[in-house]
Amino acid sequence: MRRLLIAAALLLVAPLVAAQAYKWTDASGTVHYSDAPPPQGTNYKKVTTTGTVEPLAQPAPKANPEGEGESSAKPSTQPVADTPENRAKLCTSLKSNLETLKGSAPVVMDEGGQQKVMSADQRKQQQASSEAQYQQYCSGG
Repeated sequence: MRRLLIAAALLLVAPLVAAQAYKWTDASGTVHYSDAPPPQGTNYKKVTTTGTVEPLAQPAPKANPEGEGESSAKPSTQPVADTPENRAKLCTSLKSNLETLKGSAPVVMDEGGQQKVMSADQRKQQQASSEAQYQQYCSGG
């Protein structure tokens, strides 16, 4: 039961390590990257350290005429079953996080609605924790 709770907690925490960056082009054509949003009114794209670009706005939710399914949009706080599928998702997330932490790009964490760059010590601590979790859950250990 304890391993199940730990696995559930890891699934919820693992995506937090992904860094957030912003990309925009100024009036002179210079492309900028920053961990802080550009000046208001500037067209920009959110970029993750994995190189993917997210859309500026989230897609509009589909209208549900019966008003059902509203609770399904909220993140689940229920424990996650220790199934091969869930373990594979956890391992994929941990591997991605480790690659991000081992890279040279800054890692940005969301702390209470504020985005802050992870310090070198925090980065080392998170990397050690992620490696230990990967060994425990993904290497047959």
